[in-house]
This record gives sequence, structure tokens and C-alpha cells, in this order.
Amino acid sequence: MNKLELNWIGKYENVINPEPRILVENKEYSYGENSKNMLIHGDNLLALKSLESEYSGKIKCIYIDPPYNTGSAFEHYDDNLEHSTWLNLMKPRLEILKRLLADDGSIWISIDDDEGHYLKVLCDEIFGRTNFINTVIWEKKYSPQNDAKWLSDNHDFILVYAKNKQVWKPNLLPRTEEMNSRYKNPDNDPRGVWKSSDLSVRTYTASCDYPITTPTGKIINYNVPYKVDTTRKRD
Repeated sequence: MNKLELNWIGKYENVINPEPRILVENKEYSYGENSKNMLIHGDNLLALKSLESEYSGKIKCIYIDPPYNTGSAFEHYDDNLEHSTWLNLMKPRLEILKRLLADDGSIWISIDDDEGHYLKVLCDEIFGRTNFINTVIWEKKYSPQNDAKWLSDNHDFILVYAKNKQVWKPNLLPRTEEMNSRYKNPDNDPRGVWKSSDLSVRTYTASCDYPITTPTGKIINYNVPYKVDTTRKRD
């Protein structure tokens, strides 16, 4: 059965199948026999291949920062490749990374506009479009780039995929006291603490609807989305 996929020159002709490799420990840099951490020096494709025998299906979280292919000059790799060449380099690495992921694992990939859209379609093919979690926006510049030739590129992207979206769950940070301190209850509302917000809501819930009389006398039905069990937002 045919499927939607991204094709490019050399996708099936220049297939890279690296041989399994064995990692050799350098005792000079070792922190002890019981250390589970590893810093691998070498070609990243060969390094990934060397991890398969022991870590296949075991890694919970992977973050990679591949070359953006922006045309910049770097000492250790070429960042000015033709699109098909860049994709030929990414595909075998992503395939190994998928095999390394645990069933409840996820992969996070930094990228920018130069290859981000090609990478998204490639990842849809490898990880499955149904396992796409989100595109995280990472603000890399606070101030506008005033010398930009076209538009200021103030952010990059992080593509997030799960090995199996049905079983993957985000590991959320606990709420801090500083976060909770933003909620008050100056009017002793029986529903609990609340904070001011706008009058818009994405999903309407009748149980959270109540009228507000504006200074002009107009009555607005305001719907409050509950964010956490013990807090709510209200004007």
C-alpha cells in the first residue's frame, strides 16, 4: 500500500548500514566501575550503532542538536550541504534513535527554518505521524534582529516525537510556592483561590459559567477554565 513520504535524490541508492561497533573504555577518563554515564568520542552514527546491542528499546529521553545546514562554517562538520545530502545523513541516524527509544520514550530535536519542514516530514515517516507530540518554540533572541535582510528570526524549533504516543506521558514539574502565590481569594469565594485573567476561554463548560456586570451595566457571561484542582481563574 502506498504511503505519503518525502523523497529525495539518493534516498534509496545511498543507504548507509554501519557495522556494529564495540565501545572501548578509556580508563584515564573513567569515573569508576559503577558509573553508568558515557561520553563517546567519534562519529555519531558509529556511536549510535555501538549503543544498539545494549540499549535498544531502553532509552526514555533523547535530545539531539543536528547541524542546521545554514551554510555556516564549523571545524568538525560541514553545515552547507545540499538538501538531499543532509537528509541522507539524518535518515540512518534517526532510524537508529527510534530503535533505541523505550516504548514510553520520546525524542526532542532542535532545528530551524532551513531544514525544519523537511525534517518534520522525515520524522513523520520514521516515527509515525500519529506519534508527533508538538513543535516547541525556543526563543533564541529577545531583541529583534535590526540588521536582518528580510525578517528577524527570533526563535528556533524543537520537534517532539514519542515512540508510542498512547503510552508516553510528559514528566511535568511540580507546582512551586511562587506559582501558587499568584492565586488569591480576597472575596472568600467558596470555590477556592483564583487569579485575574481575560474573558476568553477555549472550551466552554456550563458549570464554570457565571455573569459579570461591567461598569457600563452590561452583563457578560464569563466561563472559567480550571487549570489545577485547587485553583481557578476569574476576573
